[in-house]
Amino acid sequence: MMSAGKILKPYLPGSLFWRAFLILVVPILLLQVVVALVFIQRHYEAVTEQMAGSVAREINFVIDQVDGAESFTEVERVLRDLSRSLDISLSLSATGGDSVLAEDQRDFFDLTGIVIADTLRDEIRNPVSLDFVSRRKSVAIDVSTDRGILEVYVSRRQMNASNPHLLLVWMAATAVALTAVATVFLRNQVQPIRELAKTAMAFGRGRSETFRPGGAEEVRRAGHAFLDMRSRIERQIEQRTRMLSGVSHDLRTPLTRMRLALAVAEPSTETAELTRDVAEMEHMLEAFLDFAKGADAETSELCSPIELAEELVRDTRREGHALITYTEIETPEDRDVALRRAETKRCLANLVGNAISYGSQVSLTTRLTKRYVEFIVEDDGPGIPPEKRDEVLKPFTRLDESRNQDVASGVGLGLSIALDITRSQGGSLRLGTSDQLGGLAASVVLPR
Repeated sequence: MMSAGKILKPYLPGSLFWRAFLILVVPILLLQVVVALVFIQRHYEAVTEQMAGSVAREINFVIDQVDGAESFTEVERVLRDLSRSLDISLSLSATGGDSVLAEDQRDFFDLTGIVIADTLRDEIRNPVSLDFVSRRKSVAIDVSTDRGILEVYVSRRQMNASNPHLLLVWMAATAVALTAVATVFLRNQVQPIRELAKTAMAFGRGRSETFRPGGAEEVRRAGHAFLDMRSRIERQIEQRTRMLSGVSHDLRTPLTRMRLALAVAEPSTETAELTRDVAEMEHMLEAFLDFAKGADAETSELCSPIELAEELVRDTRREGHALITYTEIETPEDRDVALRRAETKRCLANLVGNAISYGSQVSLTTRLTKRYVEFIVEDDGPGIPPEKRDEVLKPFTRLDESRNQDVASGVGLGLSIALDITRSQGGSLRLGTSDQLGGLAASVVLPR
């Protein structure tokens, strides 16, 4: 059996502000409804019933006086005197034996009219007909007597509480005013959380924005914790970069001495093999440094992904390789996206280079939507089995059985570098099978 939370979850808002707003407003509305129902049913209806009962007793007294009069002249005098003393309009039609109407004349939304009609019928012993429509501020009551139809006109104020709606109006106005004030305070409390989420999202995309913790104590503590975490990550990246720069300098020096020594040595099979080994070590060192540096030195800037793809196509063609391009744009009026341009180009260049190494046909698709930009690099090569696609994204991993190591040189860092660059901008790298070319399809998705 599903719980109430699971049933209501699809209908609840997702943001913290609107959820807190519902938590604030719903109890107020329920309180207003309960108070209104209690007031109308127990107070307003009870007062109306009591006042209508008093009028009914006065009418019974009038009926007794009319039935006890000896002549019609005396009836007129009695009705005239009682009209002044009771403050109601009384008259008698001289046609005895007439019957009153069977149904009352009442608007369907006149709720208190039901209470008045029921009370008068219960209290008045003779047949009664009521008309609430003819005179808006009065009730026409026809009572059947032995001498004819007694016509009584009673003001609604004598049977209804005066201005009962004012209490409901004041309750509603007060609730609206308090809700408006609470909404302003609630927005001020939620705003620091939004700023924290915005800053954290920007940092996940490689941008370090200024953030000043504010709001409640818990929100400030979370903000300070985020700033401390960001500082530690930035220091770690900076320390790693400095360390690798030092390692690069230290390793390049002996490699340079080895290359110079091999250059002046007598040519032989051994020196040729050592030269290849030194070149391979330098290539491995460059690949490792590219992977370890990541994208820590570049900041995001607005650029056109379409122009970036066209620039990559021109570079690829200058190197003597063909690259098919496709473009899909959903926002032609807004083509700029905040990207780390150089790092994104290096990421795509790695993917295109791998595709060229393992396939004869390569395509690059650029898809620009309202929420993200996607680059898809496809080839007609052997591809990567689905069960090994996660493994190939790890550093220094090569799948010899699926992509021959003799085809291209490398140490298995191309996809890892592309994944690191993509993640540093809050994006994702997905590997799949190309529907058009049949080989590998590498999709880079970056948020806008």
